[in-house]
Formats: sequence, C-alpha cells, structure tokens
Amino acid sequence: MRRASGTSDTVSGMARMTKADIIEQVYEKVGGYSKKESAEIVETVFNVVKETLERGEKIKISGFGNFVVRDKKDRMGRDPQRAVPILIPARRVLTFKPSQVLKNILNGLPPV
Repeated sequence: MRRASGTSDTVSGMARMTKADIIEQVYEKVGGYSKKESAEIVETVFNVVKETLERGEKIKISGFGNFVVRDKKDRMGRDPQRAVPILIPARRVLTFKPSQVLKNILNGLPPV
C-alpha cells in the first residue's frame, strides 16, 4: 500500500519512518539530485555505517549520538517454560547513546 509523501506507517499507534521515507526526505530537502541519486546517497551512508560497526568501530555523530558495538560474554539463563538453566552464547550487541542535544530536542528543551 503506497502512502502519501510525508506520511508514515503506524504500528500499534506509533508512527515509523522507513528507508523509503528517508530517501524521500533527502530528495525533497537537498534538491539538485534525482530520486535515484538520493536513494544511492542514503544507501551509501547506511553501508558505511554498517561496515564501520561490523569492524567494531564506534560511530560518533556530533549533535546526534554514539553507536557502539559491545561484546557480551556467555552467560547462564533460564528457560522460562521448563525452568532449566541454559547457556546464552556470546554475542555482539549494538548500543546507541543519544547526545545531550538530541535528548533536549526530544524533551522540548533548547539545544545545549
């Protein structure tokens, strides 16, 4: 189902923005690029972010926040249905810490 420009899908009452919405916003706000070129720019940015995080490097975007990959060790958990201990294997997780500027914007406060 196609949406009108500038609208977002809703999931359980909450709006969400898709990659297509981001491409549309870049196309409308930057100007001078075709939709195809705007899509390539957005894809390139996402690919650079993914490749950087895959290498375990931190991404710091001033005024927005930090993306960090953390290594989690093996740990013991519990199967809630059978109440037996299970091993939860080591894994990598992505964390995001918003900047103070973004926190203030989200809470309706003036940026720092």
